[in-house]
Amino acid sequence: MKTRKEKLEYLKNFVSDEKNELFARMINERTDYIAIVLEDLYQSHNQSAVMRSAECFGVQQLHVIENRNKYDITSTVSRGGRNWLTLVRHNKEKNNTPAAIEQLKKAGYRIVATTPHTNDVDLPEFDLNKGPAAFVFGTEWTGISDTVMEMADEYVKIPMNGFTESLNVSVCAAILMYDLTQRLRTSNIPWQLSEERKEEVLFDWYKHAVKASDEILERFENSDK
Repeated sequence: MKTRKEKLEYLKNFVSDEKNELFARMINERTDYIAIVLEDLYQSHNQSAVMRSAECFGVQQLHVIENRNKYDITSTVSRGGRNWLTLVRHNKEKNNTPAAIEQLKKAGYRIVATTPHTNDVDLPEFDLNKGPAAFVFGTEWTGISDTVMEMADEYVKIPMNGFTESLNVSVCAAILMYDLTQRLRTSNIPWQLSEERKEEVLFDWYKHAVKASDEILERFENSDK
């Protein structure tokens, strides 16, 4: 049985030197320190926009909670972004929010609700040094659920000075990711992926980049038999 590292090295032979160099550079810009959670978004173009922003800012993990609204896996709009993200779908239960939040907490994340709240902080004052954080964004119509409000560890809001009371969810997510990733990269926080995670993510990237990668890996696996 070939190891994942052996398979990864083998797949590198099927892409150009330029792409190998690009992947090697990009993997060092990825982070799991911040995760984005979309709870029951209705409009697929908002999901796609958040994915594109996450990919652009190097946020590797995106969690999609599917309760009433299902993630559109057939969407070609989001495909360019999702191929390079670790997309985690929570869709086994009628209400998937509690299990998703518990899973993230067990993984070491603070759960941060993106909503005005009595104990909220403005985004520029959010403390990144306290540990990894998963930021939850709710549906376009009603925002995050009561379950998230109850299970959240912290609350954050984007300060606004206009007459409009709220931003589009994808715009809000983009502003948050830009602010936090910029601050992470100039901090002493160990925000980059672990070596094991780098290998895991790179393997997924190469599988997407190499045509017929499953067939190629199957032949590689059988080459010693």
